[in-house]
Amino acid sequence: MGTAIRPLPFAGEVDDPHEELLDRVFFALSDPVRRAILKRLGEEPRLVSELAAPFDISLQAVSRHVQVLVQAGLVQQERTGRIVRCSLEVGAMFAAAVWINEYSQYWQAQFDALARWLKTLERGRPKPGRRQRGKK
Repeated sequence: MGTAIRPLPFAGEVDDPHEELLDRVFFALSDPVRRAILKRLGEEPRLVSELAAPFDISLQAVSRHVQVLVQAGLVQQERTGRIVRCSLEVGAMFAAAVWINEYSQYWQAQFDALARWLKTLERGRPKPGRRQRGKK
């Protein structure tokens, strides 16, 4: 038997709303269907039925994916009667990008160390077209 997935709490129920937002964004981005939905919404706002068209899953399943994106703050919905139009909301994604960027210093330091190491390897190699001493 599988364990039930506990829904993420709302922002007012956590100590740090920013951390909660990041949890929701990264959870939403962890699914390839949701990433594909975001990509399509990046082109233009769409109806849920239009979002469902390319997927081999039910309209109800796509609606659930869209709700995860809405809860993460990545998608905004506008209702007109029974029609629901979805559009991309970039604020939450920007917050995640800022968080990821905080670690760029670490990666830059790693790339710099790699570049230095590669230079030491190049110094030990003979130059192309030049013979090493004692070899013909």
